[in-house]
Amino acid sequence: MATHPEQAAAIMLRFAERTGILSSGNGRRYLWTDAFAVCTFLGLARATGESRYTDLAVALVDRVHRALGRHRPDDPRVGWVSGLGEDEGARHPTCGGLRIGKDLPERAPAEPFDEALEWERDGQYFHYLTKWMHALDQTSRFTRRPELNVWARELARTAHAAFAYGPLGPERRMVWKMSIDLKRPLVPSMGQHDPLDGLITCLQLDATARQLAAPVRPDLRYEASDFTSMLVGRDLATPDPLGIGGLFADAYRIAQLRRAGAAGQDTLADVLLRAASASLERYEAALRAVRARPAEQRLAFRELGLAIGLHADAKLRGGPLPSHDLLRDAIIAFWLDPENRRATSWTEHRDINEVMLATSLLPDGFLRLDMGGPPLA
Repeated sequence: MATHPEQAAAIMLRFAERTGILSSGNGRRYLWTDAFAVCTFLGLARATGESRYTDLAVALVDRVHRALGRHRPDDPRVGWVSGLGEDEGARHPTCGGLRIGKDLPERAPAEPFDEALEWERDGQYFHYLTKWMHALDQTSRFTRRPELNVWARELARTAHAAFAYGPLGPERRMVWKMSIDLKRPLVPSMGQHDPLDGLITCLQLDATARQLAAPVRPDLRYEASDFTSMLVGRDLATPDPLGIGGLFADAYRIAQLRRAGAAGQDTLADVLLRAASASLERYEAALRAVRARPAEQRLAFRELGLAIGLHADAKLRGGPLPSHDLLRDAIIAFWLDPENRRATSWTEHRDINEVMLATSLLPDGFLRLDMGGPPLA
């Protein structure tokens, strides 16, 4: 059997060819998928020592900004979504946020809301933006290019200003989905973990700037404080396997930041681990029914998100926990089976499923924060 880096490399090179990373245009871009792809290319560069994977990560960053940082080809608006001119927009490609990359245009102001259709419409998601901040920051750290950290900071400042609203404190809320120009909410409800994503990402961006001895601009202390206030009294436990994986991954990120000397948040990793473990216990109670379903009735990228998080859990533990490790390996093995990848649940979302599979095979590019000194595992 091929090693995990070899399997991940084969998947990622097919993705690069299929979605246009290796061609002259921007290709087919989707922000969540591309954020994980950037990190996994960096993981491949670390695992193999081959610079071509770093080149692919950097090329993908540029293609995402040139595609999703600009208005859609079918939109009467043109240019950068920030409204900046061509040259200034290229110097600050994230100042207006980044589109999701959905197939359908965003809902028009006078158009009635359709919950099912909204999933297929473009706009901006906060939790996608934080994944892109993380991808930019991982690239900044790996290549020692501080401007990528600055772009992530500018995106953090823009996203917080657009998505957060209401009086400061525990009653503060966030919008789940905004319009492409960030001027109107498309789905006003709040994502359960959005403030958590915002907080940890702000802490990570600060830590990276210190490591690179780069200017901390813009300063994100206000944003971090605001996200912290939104977490007071919030129940972070979730029945969603992707969300559970995210909690484990976030606990590992916080633990790494603490080891690297980040100030504050002394107990946050423990809080996240307790929420993740409680969530996993409840999820495991339903696993028999989930695993009995055919591939057609399962969502690969959500299950693979859990597998990625269980890698983080193993790194935090520093040793095996058989039930968690068996679950992780069973999820990955199920989706490595070519027969299961023939299901329409896989083929209709091939890009995101394949990239998440590759990340689950080689998770360090996404999970590991090289902050100086040895990683936790």
